[in-house]
Order: sequence, then structure tokens, then C-alpha cells
Amino acid sequence: MASHNEMGQAGEELAIGWLKKKDFQVLHRNWRHSFHEIDIIALKNELLHFIEVKTRTNTLAGYPELSVTKTKFRFLQRAAEQFLYTHPQYKRIQFDVLSITIPKFGEPELFFIEDVFL
Repeated sequence: MASHNEMGQAGEELAIGWLKKKDFQVLHRNWRHSFHEIDIIALKNELLHFIEVKTRTNTLAGYPELSVTKTKFRFLQRAAEQFLYTHPQYKRIQFDVLSITIPKFGEPELFFIEDVFL
């Protein structure tokens, strides 16, 4: 497996643990429709969260959240539309970004951006 895939998986594992500590109920991980994917779908207080996780080892090329482009966000929205089509019971939704920096030395840094719209 490529190192960037391993980094992404490590980031998602950290994200799942962090979300659970914050009382999110993780419903799906890497939910796919066609070629679109939602990293994490979670529920908290009857609000459905579609969460994009971005992980990097440093910020030399910018913070991880900066890599969520308008195109990436549109793909996330399209996947969310399909999820909601097949799960119409959810009425309140929100798009979030969980940015994770995992330095070689030191503790990982998580930055949660709620209710994103690009």
C-alpha cells in the first residue's frame, strides 16, 4: 500500500476515535456511490454529519483542510445526495472537514471545521 494511503488510513482511525470521544455515532466509513466517497458519516443530536478527513505529516505545503477544493466538495455533495436518497429519514445535515496533522515527532493535531459550504 502506498504511504499516502497508509497516512490516510491512520488519519481516519484518529478521526473515528476523536469523533466517538465527542459523542458522535459513526454510521459509515468510506461510504461509496459510483466514484464518489464520503470518508465518515456520523450522527450527533439528530444532525447527520458528512465528514471529509484530510491528513498530512506537516504543513509545508499548507494545512490539510486547504486541500478540500470546490471540486472535491461538489463530489462530497453528490455522494451525500445519493446517501440521502437511500436514507430519507435524515432531515438535518451538515458538511464538515476534519483536518489532521501527524508530525513525525509529537502529538497529532486535529482541527474540526463545522458546517462547511464552498
